[in-house]
Amino acid sequence: MTRITLSEERKESITKLLHGLYYIFIKDKKGLLGFTIIMGFAIIAIFAPQLAPYNPRAMIGRPFEPPSHKHLLGTNDVGQDILSEVIYGTRVSFYVGLTAPTISTIIGLLLGLAAGYMGGKIDELISGSIDVMLAIPGLPLIIILAAYLGQSLNNIILVLAITGWVGVARVVRSQVLSIKERLYVEAARAVGASDSRIMLNHILPNVMPLMAAYVILGATSAILTEAGLSFLGLGDPTAISWGQILHHAQVKHALQLGLWLWAIVPGLMIALMGMGFTLLGMSMEEYLNPRLRSYQAA
Repeated sequence: MTRITLSEERKESITKLLHGLYYIFIKDKKGLLGFTIIMGFAIIAIFAPQLAPYNPRAMIGRPFEPPSHKHLLGTNDVGQDILSEVIYGTRVSFYVGLTAPTISTIIGLLLGLAAGYMGGKIDELISGSIDVMLAIPGLPLIIILAAYLGQSLNNIILVLAITGWVGVARVVRSQVLSIKERLYVEAARAVGASDSRIMLNHILPNVMPLMAAYVILGATSAILTEAGLSFLGLGDPTAISWGQILHHAQVKHALQLGLWLWAIVPGLMIALMGMGFTLLGMSMEEYLNPRLRSYQAA
């Protein structure tokens, strides 16, 4: 009987997973569009050396060349091909957009689990830290930390991780407070299951799908923040990112020189990638929260 039950549970889990993937990537138009956009950028990032017409760091033309058949977006102030820079910039946006929210979500997950399940002084300490972080304006804190830690891509990721765990921890804590009072958790505790076993086997699987949605939704914020810091001159000057391209375009007065594409194309890429992650995250959130689906249907 036990084997049959476990087999049925596995089948039910697989069926639920397949149904979720079908809804997010096929049935829901927002999810399908978002996934298509992200996959398009992923292909560009993977095959950047083959797609870029030139080495983005090589000076292959005269400075400030207008768009032409040789340089579709023109050249920058040192004669580098702007299109090649834009193509390679996709890699940095993916790196920051996926790494930073993943780290912050893991931090928030661990702290939320500890606060919700352990309770007592641990809950008070973590909840107090959350309240303090929420009271501090986010953008000034990010700018100050980025300026203090130095101009490095990994430092930007660290800053985003430090400031991005708060919302995740609050949601996980509230979820854990509800889940730990359910009957199957009480039954596991009654038969002598340890706290770590209960958290790993009974609580964590119930909050993991929500964490995946937070990573996807957090990618948009991370991409925009990296671009903003780079535009302000606080990004990694050695990295080829869309924010750095915008920074150089602004410093070298691209718009005044009539080189509109130098500034417009990187900005459009940032907006388009952010839209892709947002649409996919919204689709995941709707699937995980049936009330949102019923509201959309109404």
